Amino acid sequence: MPNSVLWAVDLFGKVYTLSTAGQYWELCKDNRLEFKRVSAAMQCCWGIACDNQVYVYVCASDVPIRRREEAYENQVGPPSGGWCPGKPSPPNPHPARSDRWQWSDVSGLQQRPLDGVALPSPHWEWESDWYVDENFGGEPTEKGGWTYAIDFPATYTRDKKWNSCVRRRRWIRYRRYKSRDTWAKDDPKQLPDPFNDLSVGGWEITDEPVGRLSVWAVSLQGKVRSAHPNPEGSSWSLMDTPGEAVQISCGPHDLLWVTLWEGQALVREGINRNNPKGSSWSIVEPPTSENGIMHVSVGVGVVWAITKDRKVWFRRGVNSHNPCGTSWIEMVGDMMMVNVGLNDQVWGIGCEDRAMYFRQGVTQSELSGKTWKAIVASRESDRSHSGSSSSLLSGESCAPSDTDASLEAERLGPDQPVPAESVDGPRNPRDSLATGPGIGRTTEHAVEVTSLATPAPGPGLASTPAELPWTNIDLKEPKRAPSHSAAGFPETAGLSSLGLLPLGLEEPYGADDHSLWAWVSGGGCAVEAHSVLKWFTIQSGKHRSVWVKTGALQWWCDWKPHKWVDVRVALEQFTGLDGARDSILFIYYVVHEEKKYLHVFLNEVTLLVPVLNETKHSFALYTPERTRQRWPVHLAAATEQDMNDWLALLNLSCCESRRVHGRPSPQAIWSVTCKGDIFVSEPSPDLEASEHMLPCDQMFWRQMGGHLRVVEASGRGVVWGIGYDHTAWVYTGGYGGGLASSTSNIYTQSDVKCVYIYENQRWNPVTGYSSRGLPTDRYMWSDASGLQECTKAGTKPPSLQWTWVSDWSVDFSVPGGTDQEGWQYASDFPASYHGYKTMKDFVRRRCWARKCKLVTTGPWLEVAPITLGDVSIIPESPDANRSGHSIALWAVSDKGDVLCRLGVSELNPAGSSWLHVGTDQPFTSISIGACHQVWAVARDGSAFYRGSVSPTQPAGDCWYHIPSPPKQRLKQVSVGQTSVYALDENGNLWYRQGVTPSYPQGSSWEHVSNNVCRVSVGPLDQVWVIANKVQGSHGLSRGTVCHRTGVQPREPKGQGWDYGIGVSGACERRPSRPGVAWSCCVLWDPVLGCTGGPRWSPSGVWKHGLSPWPPAATADKALSFQGGWDHITVRANATRAFRSRSQETATDWSGEPGLPSTPSRVAGASQEAHGPVCC
Repeated sequence: MPNSVLWAVDLFGKVYTLSTAGQYWELCKDNRLEFKRVSAAMQCCWGIACDNQVYVYVCASDVPIRRREEAYENQVGPPSGGWCPGKPSPPNPHPARSDRWQWSDVSGLQQRPLDGVALPSPHWEWESDWYVDENFGGEPTEKGGWTYAIDFPATYTRDKKWNSCVRRRRWIRYRRYKSRDTWAKDDPKQLPDPFNDLSVGGWEITDEPVGRLSVWAVSLQGKVRSAHPNPEGSSWSLMDTPGEAVQISCGPHDLLWVTLWEGQALVREGINRNNPKGSSWSIVEPPTSENGIMHVSVGVGVVWAITKDRKVWFRRGVNSHNPCGTSWIEMVGDMMMVNVGLNDQVWGIGCEDRAMYFRQGVTQSELSGKTWKAIVASRESDRSHSGSSSSLLSGESCAPSDTDASLEAERLGPDQPVPAESVDGPRNPRDSLATGPGIGRTTEHAVEVTSLATPAPGPGLASTPAELPWTNIDLKEPKRAPSHSAAGFPETAGLSSLGLLPLGLEEPYGADDHSLWAWVSGGGCAVEAHSVLKWFTIQSGKHRSVWVKTGALQWWCDWKPHKWVDVRVALEQFTGLDGARDSILFIYYVVHEEKKYLHVFLNEVTLLVPVLNETKHSFALYTPERTRQRWPVHLAAATEQDMNDWLALLNLSCCESRRVHGRPSPQAIWSVTCKGDIFVSEPSPDLEASEHMLPCDQMFWRQMGGHLRVVEASGRGVVWGIGYDHTAWVYTGGYGGGLASSTSNIYTQSDVKCVYIYENQRWNPVTGYSSRGLPTDRYMWSDASGLQECTKAGTKPPSLQWTWVSDWSVDFSVPGGTDQEGWQYASDFPASYHGYKTMKDFVRRRCWARKCKLVTTGPWLEVAPITLGDVSIIPESPDANRSGHSIALWAVSDKGDVLCRLGVSELNPAGSSWLHVGTDQPFTSISIGACHQVWAVARDGSAFYRGSVSPTQPAGDCWYHIPSPPKQRLKQVSVGQTSVYALDENGNLWYRQGVTPSYPQGSSWEHVSNNVCRVSVGPLDQVWVIANKVQGSHGLSRGTVCHRTGVQPREPKGQGWDYGIGVSGACERRPSRPGVAWSCCVLWDPVLGCTGGPRWSPSGVWKHGLSPWPPAATADKALSFQGGWDHITVRANATRAFRSRSQETATDWSGEPGLPSTPSRVAGASQEAHGPVCC
């Protein structure tokens, strides 16, 4: 980094530097934090971050910052005897010989053992261990560095004399400051209270040691404190002031000015080398009595000030002998703040346009300068326009970042609704740049942020990009607004003064029209009076444009108690110099009458998903960090149309930012949520890399139109799906539908599903079975778990997109059977239900079903007439021979029949006809592997293998029965290149051991994990699952996409899980049933988090149900994010280079030819095969 740079903070809290020799703003190397104010010196910069903590940034250089630590070893001994260590007790200054500590400082009065010398902060490190200093007065010593004297203290010599009764030697150790080019946090223990402002100076005080700084600060309580850094600072000393301070400025010499809340200024007098803190305060009155001083900045011999009406003033007659000066002179321009740097050069930030200005013509003979000139240097390293801004939302960021704004808000507590009316927009910055910052002002408030302006479009504006349907959703492009008179200015320029956010330009004035600044510091910027700067040249080329969509939504707040709050949102889209587009979503809310915001860069968004909710038109927005937290940004619109408009626009903006367009690639990963929405992700080659694997929480999922329950894809672009009504659908090659979509291959699609509720009854000797249960019983009308109350009248369709198409009717097809009236009986709730009554049955239940229908559009065509329950397409590997053969597709009908589809190809993805494959019992799941190995699961939970399947014999010849894992009933199977995985009804995932080409049935099942809902094995034997529940730092996630890591040829089961996207559940609910005490427990699984979620129980009895939430009657209602992912297929993903043939030969499916390999056993999990059984 150059020695002379200008430091600045933009409205988003990011710190930039501008070199005097450059023309681009460079983002600070350590950009994890967001700052409010900075104060710079030549080689360092101090700042106050959004957490009100103090940080220091020390620029890297070839010369390290080193500090020597020393300790003295003292020994005593009579002339005739040997030497012995100093006394372990404190030294006595009064006896004839003042004995010292064995280890002490140079004075001998302070004990200093070597192991007691610690580093002052984590920002230091030791260069080496302790060693003896063998130099004395520039000459080497003898005998281990000892020096001798008659007594302590005395004159020491190198040589031992006859009267030398004491001796000592010095031990040295160096520590090095290691936190270079990074923001080092000051020790919070040394901060008595949070700071509001700080200033660095004092390095040019007469005879002051080189590198010595003075740091002055003002706390939020209005107290002034000072410290002397080393380099991060020592303890802060309190300075008494005659009033409450709000802002402070320290010059490089002995000038120190402070602004008071009353609008006066304090001047510190008596600052010199011997007294760097000064001796007394003097009061300076403001230029006018109507408007007090709100900001000051001092240099070597100048003082500049801003009054509350944003006027700029220059103080005349200031020098070291008269730090108070003589009088005020008003300057041209309206500014938010000014800063005086080296050589008394001045920078400022415009009041209205937030552009940065440099005061030209400042010389020693004319310290006030001549005119303001705008700095139009572009931001070369602005990550928000380069398509990658992950560092802007890191874990250490604080509000207003996406990551930690929620944490700050949680500490603050509940908020208040944001006012619906917006503040007037800013004037076109081009006008300010042309004529200076003093023309026109807008109303601003001393809050963290104000509402975005939405002025009406004017004539002559650039047209909206054709591919973006902005005009359909109330797009308003900002135009040149007239100037406004000043009104309602804040009393002070506090930390929260971020002002207005300009949204766009009628005619962009330069390459950096988006630069909006909040603070500037020139303490480390040396600009000579006649130097030539490149800051004022406008880059030629295509200009950037900004488009904005604003509106009112509701936000599920991040703090407790969680609730919906009214917010204002704004979507800004940029078009960069290279034509690339990027967008930022702002969410404005109010906390304790203070306006705040959080923002999300859309190039970091990984998912936008509608949320299944009965009362809200809501959707969730995920980023990698939010995915790990299991806590998305959750928004709701007033109407369904508004939600669809926002979803379509945000989805399109996300795709624009990531440059993802058109139909998915043949290698895409497809998935379906529990709501039936279809999502697709383009896999990265690093997704299945053995080293440096891409975390799956960074995968970008875009929504496709349509509605499905199951989706299956192949590497040749053929995709099939199955709806909730078991209708088969084939992908047409279009994209979208319901969202922004292609103009062809989009068709109407409908789906029908059933909603189930249960009628529960308990038997009593008087009335028999009735709806009056015990206080600890479940609701008499409930869901399947009994924990959610569901009545006929109160039960609604899954979302507002569904409509009822039938009335309630008894469902006689529930597992376990029913009697003639549909009742199932059991001894208690919950238990194993059966369709007949016995003497021990005291409870019963009956299932009621009602159909609802959804009509939408998407790139899907129906495959009639057979309805399906499951489908599987062969996962072809990259080196597969595709010549002349159709794509193998197997399916199971909703009746349990096994079918093979003939004639499927890229040109005819729907195929031509079905070929029935006989079975002796109904099947429920089927999967075909890359080598045409077909596995299936029957309704009784047993597994089967189909023999002799090949391209020339697509139906095979016979079924071989495969024993299930002990005491488990399988429900799904998935086959890859060589691996076979199965899933049982209890959510346990099993791997089939001993599968070889000569023994494809394998030998045993080995348990891999539990808490799994769905498994998909790809052509590279990669394993992906849908996990039931995954715990995050902020919430619980259901239906989570998980990737098996460490899958290798010799370790096909893998080693662990990488957690990806999943829809999160809300926070706790407290049941409010009178007279019943509820408690909760969470069962934790080390692999996939919570195995069952919170189990609510009255009177200490645990309720083991399917739902992780307590009953619906609650004292504090909370939102339940129903859903999550229900299905995923990676069977088309072969983006990683497949392992070499030599590796395959070496492993040979982990066994000798013709012999099953010996499986690794897990207690109670392995089941040896007794040989295939032909059906």
